[in-house]
Amino acid sequence: MENQTVSRETIFALASAQGRAGVAIIRMSGPDSARILKQLTKAKLPKPRLASVRKLYDAQGEKIDEALILRFVGPASFTGEDMVEFHIHGGPSLVESLSEALFTAGLRQAEAGEFTKRAFQNGKMDLTEAEGLADLIDADTQGQRKQALRQMQGGLREIYENWREKIIDSLAFVEGEIDFPDEDDVPDALSQRAGPALALLAQELEAILADSQRGERTRHGVDIAIIGAPNAGKSSILNRLAKRDAAIVSAEAGTTRDIVEVHMEIASIPVRISDTAGLRETKNEIEAEGVRRAKVRAAESDLRIAIIDHQDPQGLDVLSELQDGDFIVYNKADLSEEPSNAPESQNVSRETFFVSAHTQQGLGVLESALKRTITARFGANEQVGITRARHVNCVKTALFSIKKAQKALLIAPELAGADLHQALHAIKELAGETDIEAVLDKVFSSFCIGK
Repeated sequence: MENQTVSRETIFALASAQGRAGVAIIRMSGPDSARILKQLTKAKLPKPRLASVRKLYDAQGEKIDEALILRFVGPASFTGEDMVEFHIHGGPSLVESLSEALFTAGLRQAEAGEFTKRAFQNGKMDLTEAEGLADLIDADTQGQRKQALRQMQGGLREIYENWREKIIDSLAFVEGEIDFPDEDDVPDALSQRAGPALALLAQELEAILADSQRGERTRHGVDIAIIGAPNAGKSSILNRLAKRDAAIVSAEAGTTRDIVEVHMEIASIPVRISDTAGLRETKNEIEAEGVRRAKVRAAESDLRIAIIDHQDPQGLDVLSELQDGDFIVYNKADLSEEPSNAPESQNVSRETFFVSAHTQQGLGVLESALKRTITARFGANEQVGITRARHVNCVKTALFSIKKAQKALLIAPELAGADLHQALHAIKELAGETDIEAVLDKVFSSFCIGK
């Protein structure tokens, strides 16, 4: 790993959850692990990777607990260093006593993500795999779990290693012409042979960027905004979708003035549905601010659901806030007939529904459509994609450099070579192989203590 300095300090931290439990796990990593273990147990070292029961003693010789010990010898460990795991009884006083004994022995408590950072620095995983591990720990849904697991197991690494090989192959043609311009056995315009391969690689990068929102939405969640005129039934629809009374429902227009959010899971993807203020012209300063916020939230969301009472002519004004692929929901089906020629109902880019929040007529169809749409647009697929803004930026940089190289091939091989080296640097940054300490600090600080 380039420009990475691995700390030689021995660290420790509680690896299990805080609080009272049947078992607590404290892990230790670093060059003094074996010495500290012998000091705490007053016995010979247990065999590596074999669970052993040992009594633990503090510096005064007082017994702390009887624990299950797992010892790992580097580099055959998670961090690549000597490691020890203490499985002790989970009382807070026992955790405090063992922690105090480790402090007294000269150890330092690990920082957030420091164990994983050492694994990265010691070549046990690349940065994308470390990020996948962080996402796996934070996963709330099955979709997030599956995506994180694929990335943690090296799925993204396989993809960028393929890109790296293609860039290096193209670079070989370019630099062959630069280094041996007068050799008889070097074909003329050798660098031009890199053109077709670079064109195909550019297409690959463009495709994965086009699909990047799928990975990001699986990781962060999908935003859905419910919009419409006052009293169209937005809050009632939200409550039906949430299966609880999340928003206040009232016959008085303008009840919702701020945004009401409900977090739920649809198609194994986290979803935030926002009930917004009724869209209308108003002189009330507070309500006007609610309308402004509603429009901002609608514009920023991934999907908009327009709730319309088709008997209210002003209700159709909400259609101007919609985008392709949004939903149009005509509410209050129990009070009127379905509109035969409602505006936008024939627009194939927007699905239209006729429901009743009161009787729940048509809500099942709406829920099924939401699930289908979210799965199609944002659901994780079997292919590993890019899941973070950092990944997107690296791929964009590589793509920009490759396209520059394609143009430079027609001008001078030297220029194309410089561009391809920039593309390689972007791939190295994706893997965490360059000196990007600020990026590393941000990535590993997101981990919990003990991981």
